[in-house]
Amino acid sequence: MTRGTLVLIAVALIAGCSAFKPEVDKTAGWSADRLYKDAHSEMSDSNWKDARTRLEAVESRYPFGIYAQQALVDLAYVNWKDDDPEQALAAISRFQQQYPNHPGTDYMLYLKGLVTFTPPSAAFSNITRQDPSERDPKGLRQSYESFNDLIKRYPKSRYTEDAKKRVTWLVSTIAENETHVAQYYYERGAYVAAINRAQKVITDFQGVAIAEKALYIMVLSYDKLGMTQARDDVKRVLDKNFPNSKYYKQGLDKPVNNWNPINWL
Repeated sequence: MTRGTLVLIAVALIAGCSAFKPEVDKTAGWSADRLYKDAHSEMSDSNWKDARTRLEAVESRYPFGIYAQQALVDLAYVNWKDDDPEQALAAISRFQQQYPNHPGTDYMLYLKGLVTFTPPSAAFSNITRQDPSERDPKGLRQSYESFNDLIKRYPKSRYTEDAKKRVTWLVSTIAENETHVAQYYYERGAYVAAINRAQKVITDFQGVAIAEKALYIMVLSYDKLGMTQARDDVKRVLDKNFPNSKYYKQGLDKPVNNWNPINWL
């Protein structure tokens, strides 16, 4: 092996070693106070990744102090803002297990509701005709349960009034989802299943506007089953509560908006 080759090998080895130097943690030795303040600075600038790193460092390095408690609260918020709902919910769950009597529990219940509460963008819905009630209702129900828990346990919390407004929207939307399912069953000839889902709307979600459609589905389903007495009983309820129901004229499907560009395709 020539002397030049040996020199090249030595240079390559030196370069390789330098390339594999461990990354220096600039926060090593930082106090909990400094880490937490730096995390809040990153949060103010919406630097969620760096904020998460600082908060996780507080929690792991100083697990028994007051900063660790607040870091876990902020970590849930940061994960939510960074579009990582699973990690946000995991942080909330960890907080609830470790600090069940913490004064910030009302906020964590509120945040838990927000993580799975995804109201539609009005403009986007008008274009795509997508309806939040047509998606998997699991997240909506989780949100409802969290907000409801907050309302019952902390009626005077600063977050309760907003939670009540969101619950009103959620009740209506979940009821609409049940009605969509009832219509799905009806259109596929599963009339008993359609009746059961529509009945659930009437019994579980009193006062919602979609009850009109649920009753109409029940009328149609009983008619298909030849159960005229039950059909007429439900029809009387429909007519009493919704005189001249629009569904008698338009049927189950919404009128098509011909001005919507998506309908031109």
